[in-house]
Amino acid sequence: MSDKILSLIYTFSKKFSDPKTNLPFERQNNNISAIVKDGNVNIFLQVTGNESYIYKDILKLLKNNIAQIPGVLSVNIALTSDKNNEKPEKKFKIDAKNIIAIASGKGGVGKSTFSVNLTIALKSIGKKVGLLDADIYGPSIPRMMGISEKPEMNNEKKLIPVENYGVKCMSIGFILDNEAPTIWRGPMVMKALEQMFNGVEWGNLDYLIIDLPPGTGDAQLSLAQNSKLSGSIVISTPQEIALTDARKGINMFKKVDVKILGIVENMSYFVCDNCNQKHFIFSKDGVKKESENFKIPYLGNIPLDKKLRKQSDEGRPSIIDDPNGEISEKYISIAKKVDLGLQG
Repeated sequence: MSDKILSLIYTFSKKFSDPKTNLPFERQNNNISAIVKDGNVNIFLQVTGNESYIYKDILKLLKNNIAQIPGVLSVNIALTSDKNNEKPEKKFKIDAKNIIAIASGKGGVGKSTFSVNLTIALKSIGKKVGLLDADIYGPSIPRMMGISEKPEMNNEKKLIPVENYGVKCMSIGFILDNEAPTIWRGPMVMKALEQMFNGVEWGNLDYLIIDLPPGTGDAQLSLAQNSKLSGSIVISTPQEIALTDARKGINMFKKVDVKILGIVENMSYFVCDNCNQKHFIFSKDGVKKESENFKIPYLGNIPLDKKLRKQSDEGRPSIIDDPNGEISEKYISIAKKVDLGLQG
């Protein structure tokens, strides 16, 4: 119900333009955001300086009309102003030319598998790469990278990343019991993430790939705001239920001014062993259509493949296990697109 109300809000608001920027108040506009919970609507409009008076008529129209949407119980519209034009200093620092966050709006769409294979693909085209497993609640990178040893500490009391396949890796999974649940509150999560950045001797890197936790909570926002991200890549499967959450991830990065380098359709299709035909189990081209709607690059698709699943379980990334295979070629193609986009 909340998603339907949210859609109707933006359907109405996009009819109006910001009097300062002349941009429509649509979903893609970073100066408007809406939150719906239990029928209660909160809308935030970001304005410049002390010019709130020019928004007076629009505020009245928005409030009165949104209140008429079925299911809406209350409407509150707040104006926010960014009075400090100086960007805050980033708390998380790594000596990397490019830092890329791999994100998904929900779990189970293959984000970690993609992170591992993109990292190896970048290594295969000659880049110095690090991989940070920031998925505090479900760290899977150690297993996918075939790493079982623990990181050591240097004389400066910094952790030394564990290397495999020529990639420097760090994960909270190196430290925790891999079968014990991680029951941490917000401040503990933030402290752990900061340690993964500032408390690790990463050295010089061309790329640091960060496997984010799924969703759009505090951990994701803090990483986006406190690390000097070059951009993000959003992973989704093509069905609507996954795309709904992917949109939330896209909008989160837009709100914190992180460039979206592209979106990838994972589990795009399955090739049957018997008929050798493509079966679009989770619908078809949903992610590609979403990239067109948001005007962000479509980086490609990855099939649902038994061999890729086995490679992940055994800690042998696709490009290592089958460097000339179709899936390896897809990851290398995506890595080249990302590299070219950041160099251009």
